[in-house]
Amino acid sequence: MPILPFDIEQCSRECGKECGTATERCPVFSNLSEELQAVCKEHPHLLQYLHCIPENGFGPPAYYEKVTRSLKGTKDPNLIYQVGGGVFVHILANPNDVRDYYIAVEPSLIDAQREALDEIELRLADYVEELEGIEDPKKRLEIIMDIVDRIVNITNVKPPPKKKLPKDEDKPEKPEGENKENVEIPRSDNKKNKKKKKEEKGATRARSRSKKIDISKFQYNSLRYLLRRKLEGMGALDPMILDPNIEDISCSGLGNIFVEHKIFGGLRASIGFDTHETLDKFVIELAEGIKHPVTFREPCVDATLPDGSRINIVYGTDVSKRGSNFTIRKFSDTPLSILELIGFGALNYDMAAYLSMILQEGMNVWVSGETASGKTTLLNALTTFIPPEAKIVSIEDTPEVQVPHHNWIRGCTRGSAKEEDSSEVSMFDLLKAALRQRPNLIIVGEIRGEEGAIAFQAMQTGHACMSTFHAASVSKLIQRVTGNPINVPKSYVDNLNVVVICQQVRLANGSLARRLTSINEIVSYDSVGDSFSFIESFNWNPLDDSFLFRGYQNSYILENKIAPRRGFPEEKRREVYKILKQRAEVLKRMHEQGNTNFYEVYGILSKAYREGLFR
Repeated sequence: MPILPFDIEQCSRECGKECGTATERCPVFSNLSEELQAVCKEHPHLLQYLHCIPENGFGPPAYYEKVTRSLKGTKDPNLIYQVGGGVFVHILANPNDVRDYYIAVEPSLIDAQREALDEIELRLADYVEELEGIEDPKKRLEIIMDIVDRIVNITNVKPPPKKKLPKDEDKPEKPEGENKENVEIPRSDNKKNKKKKKEEKGATRARSRSKKIDISKFQYNSLRYLLRRKLEGMGALDPMILDPNIEDISCSGLGNIFVEHKIFGGLRASIGFDTHETLDKFVIELAEGIKHPVTFREPCVDATLPDGSRINIVYGTDVSKRGSNFTIRKFSDTPLSILELIGFGALNYDMAAYLSMILQEGMNVWVSGETASGKTTLLNALTTFIPPEAKIVSIEDTPEVQVPHHNWIRGCTRGSAKEEDSSEVSMFDLLKAALRQRPNLIIVGEIRGEEGAIAFQAMQTGHACMSTFHAASVSKLIQRVTGNPINVPKSYVDNLNVVVICQQVRLANGSLARRLTSINEIVSYDSVGDSFSFIESFNWNPLDDSFLFRGYQNSYILENKIAPRRGFPEEKRREVYKILKQRAEVLKRMHEQGNTNFYEVYGILSKAYREGLFR
């Protein structure tokens, strides 16, 4: 399924594919950097791939063991970085399109060994008894790899070509009387002949089982990689799943797959599909591998991959005219911390300090914005500000929320394939159950429907709530919340204290970035004028990419909600701003000391909470 900007079958250098074992005579190898030369010696398939790159138009690629955000905005990129497991990624400029190339360089890219793989899979049927009763996937893979080692014979030469069968005219004529059609076999001999044929067949099978498949060391590595990718991974998608820099993987039908890279933006992947049959087969295998099969009756599937990524599959040309499609939204094992988001420019220290005070005092906070604006990323980062002794209950249909606290109940919905089946557990059901679990904070992954009304009921009874919501402004959020299907009474809306608006914006230099464009405080609802009042405490200035603290010395939440809780008399309520500035300075010092990891930030803040330093 590789779809590359150049032909990988024909090498453009005279030394060709043999240079993997003779690097000192290879002109391609001599032009590489010392770092890339060392990597090519360890991974010959990478040098083999570099031979296929045309001499004209592309120079030797730069090598990075790990790419960083300092490379963001690189014009005409030509670099290679390692993903792991012998897999590399080549980011290559595409002069004909706005999307550059994302080329996965795998051990099987040049020599896929599909015929040998098919033969090995047939041979594995003879060893099926060794796999009986083995439930652990890793153990099964180890046994299969051990069987493969017994099936193959690693040689230093290429396997001999298969002998061709003689043509019909070359076959010697059978002597008269040997034609089976003219010979009558007595009935008593039929059983003997059948038994003899069965014994001969068994003997032939035993000989074929004992006969090993001759392959080279290079082919052996390719075969082991393909088997591991097929049995343990996600097939052709494995390089993109392994790459921590990928945010989204999108197949929109026939043609290339597209990926969203954290550093290089939208890219055209080297993997794709050229026929509907190939695409449909892959989609069916993908859905069955995650135990959510698709059919013509049920063509749409939403599920979670083993690594926590979210996948949506649509099967068949009757509902998707360009062919079956799927989208994978990846999530990191370790979420981005609030300090890392500050480093990316999404917010500043004052905004982080403000939100930390809001969450510590049990205010209700919703993170709102459009698709791919960074809502869930911010929500996860903010959980480090929740007091460490708090009991948290999260409710989601697709697990995305990541909380560092130990006392965390993680609820997830359960769907049902049949309408009459009563086994379905909805967000509404989980939220009702959460109210009986005495949580200090309820986190709803995303408010969409009737669970929104229950969330406001929870706020009304004193339960603190956090959630994400699809709305680009406070006004739009209120319109959606008070309309169908959520239908929250307008007089309940002021139970929501703070709304954070996230957006994907274009900076002055033309690049895209995610920013907290405003932090808003809901004040009240005027039933006479049928209007809502809210204050914009912070907003983003697009002219110089800075943030303005408009609520300084004028914050309704800080002065009228938090200051009284902290015991400030009315004449000294504005001293709460000093606490905010102190917190901002603490966060800045933590950042300068390099303590930016999500769990490091939580550990330091937890210790500060216990010792009364972060008050």
